[in-house]
Amino acid sequence: MSCPNSENMEKKDRLIFVSNDDGYQARGFAAAIEVAREFGEVIAVAPLTPQSGRSQAVTMNEPLFLELQHQEQGLQIYSFSGTPVDCVKVAFDHLLGDRKVDLVVSGINHGSNAGINVLYSGTMGAAIEGSFYDCPAIGLSLTDHSPDADFLATKHYARQIISSVLENPAEGRLCLNVNVPDIDPMDIKGVRICRQCRGIWREEFYPHENPQGRRYFWLSGAFDNYEPDCEQTDEWALANGYVAVVPVQIDMTAYDKIPYLERILK
Repeated sequence: MSCPNSENMEKKDRLIFVSNDDGYQARGFAAAIEVAREFGEVIAVAPLTPQSGRSQAVTMNEPLFLELQHQEQGLQIYSFSGTPVDCVKVAFDHLLGDRKVDLVVSGINHGSNAGINVLYSGTMGAAIEGSFYDCPAIGLSLTDHSPDADFLATKHYARQIISSVLENPAEGRLCLNVNVPDIDPMDIKGVRICRQCRGIWREEFYPHENPQGRRYFWLSGAFDNYEPDCEQTDEWALANGYVAVVPVQIDMTAYDKIPYLERILK
């Protein structure tokens, strides 16, 4: 009688939670689920409609609707009429009961979440929220906004990173912001551990007028990179053909300003 394969036993026992901000019908979401299923059972909850740029927003004053969209062995996919963070909360605080989640995967996002985008991203909002529940979380993004983006390279590196995280548990909370450049997969040079690039979005508001004469605006803008030549940053890594991996810290305390405040406020 043969012994059970330990790797298969681990996979059978694992539970992976998947969410995103582009909505449950997005191709990037399907790609994330495809990869996650290689590592365990998957329960996925994603917004009913696209929720890009919603960051850590939660819905307070509207009813929320949870609907099972697809179910098969080892997979359940739900839509939820809230934000990405709402999706995580309803999963962990209602849907999953007392089941232990081994990993949260958010994405694959259609578009970059490097640099200051981490603060605005609904994809990273879901990943960060997932990490609050004491399981590792990974936000995955491809720097291609197209609905028909090719996720082949992103899936390859997602497998590599997920496998490494599951096989080598971190001490304390772990949340990763992973961005993959939109270039020929053969030209990607590998994975680079980075820090968040310093920079800011400079918005432009284009005024228009509706048929009733009421003025409205369309938002546009460009990212102003403060350190384009710094090889330590995620933006440099992406521009130079690397997959950028940034560990995200939840504590936003500016510790270097504490001595200053203690000096002027006493």
